[in-house]
Amino acid sequence: MESTEQSATVLVVDDETDLTALYATWLESEYEVVTATSGEEALERVDGDVDVALLDRRMPDLSGDEVLAEIRRRSVGAQVAMLTAVEPDTDIAEMQFDDYVTKPVEREEVHAVVEVLLERRTYDRKSREFFALASKKAALESANEHDSEEYEALVERMAEIRREMDRTLDTLTAEEAFAQLDSDGEFDFEDEF
Repeated sequence: MESTEQSATVLVVDDETDLTALYATWLESEYEVVTATSGEEALERVDGDVDVALLDRRMPDLSGDEVLAEIRRRSVGAQVAMLTAVEPDTDIAEMQFDDYVTKPVEREEVHAVVEVLLERRTYDRKSREFFALASKKAALESANEHDSEEYEALVERMAEIRREMDRTLDTLTAEEAFAQLDSDGEFDFEDEF
């Protein structure tokens, strides 16, 4: 997916108006940007047209955590990054975000997270889950929170998904081999060499 598509819509949510405006300025040349300065306003603006949401966690009315939970409950389908000054803790293990970025951030980092999340929208469900777990794992490692049950559960779930994906790839490889059988039911080596 090319990141300069005007059809991609990014929702920027932060109760600090200056930050919301700054992020919007950074993104608006490449994306359709919708902004909100509260959790309630974010929920009014999020819909099926939003491809990526950047959520602050600390907001006075509804926290970013609550907004995230509601977005997932509504099955909007947006990829969500928590873009926040809140250092990650084991509480993030159960949150259903796709990426976690700790402020302060630079323009390039904001663009990179949007591009990565737009790319991930094209992945199958298992791959999206795997990368969301990898983002949680990295966030916990960066906060030195890797000696917890929650961290171990993330690692195990990632390994489980990896095994499932490997089995799927093995199955596809076998199916591709069967597709090489000629009409007599014999493998046609000439097609391979």
